[in-house]
Amino acid sequence: VQRGTVLGVLGPNGAGKTTTMRMIAGFLSPDAGSVSVLGTDAVADPVAAQEKIGYMPENAPLYGEMTVWEFLDFIGAVRGYRGRERRRRIDEIVEMCFLEPVRHQTIDTLSKGYRQRTCFAQAIFHNPPVLLLDEPTEGLDPNQKQVVREMIRSMGREKIILLSTHILEEVEAVCDRSIIISRGRIVADSTPAALRRRSRRYNAVRLKVGAPADRVGPVLRSLPGMEEVKVEAEDSETCSAELRPRDGRPLAGEIHSLLCEKKWPLIEIEVDPGDLSEVFRTITVTEDTRSEAAVR
Repeated sequence: VQRGTVLGVLGPNGAGKTTTMRMIAGFLSPDAGSVSVLGTDAVADPVAAQEKIGYMPENAPLYGEMTVWEFLDFIGAVRGYRGRERRRRIDEIVEMCFLEPVRHQTIDTLSKGYRQRTCFAQAIFHNPPVLLLDEPTEGLDPNQKQVVREMIRSMGREKIILLSTHILEEVEAVCDRSIIISRGRIVADSTPAALRRRSRRYNAVRLKVGAPADRVGPVLRSLPGMEEVKVEAEDSETCSAELRPRDGRPLAGEIHSLLCEKKWPLIEIEVDPGDLSEVFRTITVTEDTRSEAAVR
């Protein structure tokens, strides 16, 4: 994974996302294989590897009786910061994570959103080049999710970030690249946009035409390479249609030219960007089916 990359680690529950994070962070030892963090063997030298990592686990442990400032002061001491340098770093982190309103509030009185930000703050305190974020927006409301995602995007410009999630929206919002894990194996590795292009609905077109269905239907069905064409009458002079190309090629330009040639008014048109959840289901269900067949 290259610096400046936010890598989404996707998979159904039990796929191995959290286990992978824990192995990279040094909390679990792999049964086989190896883990390398920027050239450091995380199994042979876990302490050196952990110095390069900031880890935000799911359901992160926080000391509820401490204030946010006290907790970050403790983290700074553990990370080797002293005196004025530690206080300066706390101020930087509080500002960076938008924690100023709760700086002197005890952690057990914080909202879920502020608790997540506090945990994020401890992960980035020592400015590590690698961040491991396990379900960082789980349980947050839409506004809180937006704040956390903005922090991730900002950090992702200069760090390597591995973000484990089962929320597809999260991957599209912040990730440059994504892998899908099923039963402990990587079954897909691509950008979110490229994964969308694997959807059966990618570049499907819905439109409304100012012409009768019995005239429009045969013309649209004459387009080459169609997987599916549906045409329905809205009234005697208007119809709606849906076309799905077999190869996912763009159709809007072809359709517009065809309708202009026929002098039929195009009332509205919408191009489907593809369904990432459909791709996710197809990949993981197919992998599960293969695994079950292998066992049998």
